[in-house]
Amino acid sequence: MTVLFWDIDGTLLTTARAGVFAWEDAVRELTGREFELVSMRIAGLTDYQIAERTFETLGVGADAQFLRRFVDLYGELLPASLPRKQGSVMPNVREILERVRGRSDVRSYLLTGNTRAGALAKLTHYDLIQYFPDGAYAEDTGDRGSIARRALALARQGGTIDEGGLFVIGDTPHDIECARAIEARTIAVATGGYTLEELQAHHPWRALNELPPPDDFIRLIDEARGGTAARVGHILSA
Repeated sequence: MTVLFWDIDGTLLTTARAGVFAWEDAVRELTGREFELVSMRIAGLTDYQIAERTFETLGVGADAQFLRRFVDLYGELLPASLPRKQGSVMPNVREILERVRGRSDVRSYLLTGNTRAGALAKLTHYDLIQYFPDGAYAEDTGDRGSIARRALALARQGGTIDEGGLFVIGDTPHDIECARAIEARTIAVATGGYTLEELQAHHPWRALNELPPPDDFIRLIDEARGGTAARVGHILSA
């Protein structure tokens, strides 16, 4: 079995930062303070890590219970915020997901820094939820590696994973690092907050400007197990 772990923001889709409305409203509701999320570079951070930095910036003490209360409120507000901006699904994503869903030897899971509620809201709004039976999400302020290990444990429950058949698809250096935590190959895409050059500096297995068409993507993951992926990856990266 081949396992594909997918990041959400900047990889599967962009909300055009519509989640900022829910985030800032949640800050205002819990603290009475104004906060501009745009002042922080958050690509690749988990929701809990962003929350922790938010309250550090505001000088507000935030223990684990307070952070959970905050991210839960954010998750409740998010569905109403998403229609306020015109986001989109990233190029070739829907076509790839449709193609791999038809294969019994490939499974897709989420591996995301979103909370479960946040992920559900975004994937439902952009009509991608049907492609993901489950996944691993942010549950605390732990790093992406801890989420990756939970994702791997989940995938192993579904059967034996082929040698060389474990992939993380993401758009930030954090995704590359979390792939290393579980000895997976990273397909890094420059469709989020980092350029292709910035991603290449972290030495992912493959770095692409965007996900390729479905036939090329399938060929890439299939031939990775057959020893000829280097040639295909060179073509895709050109």
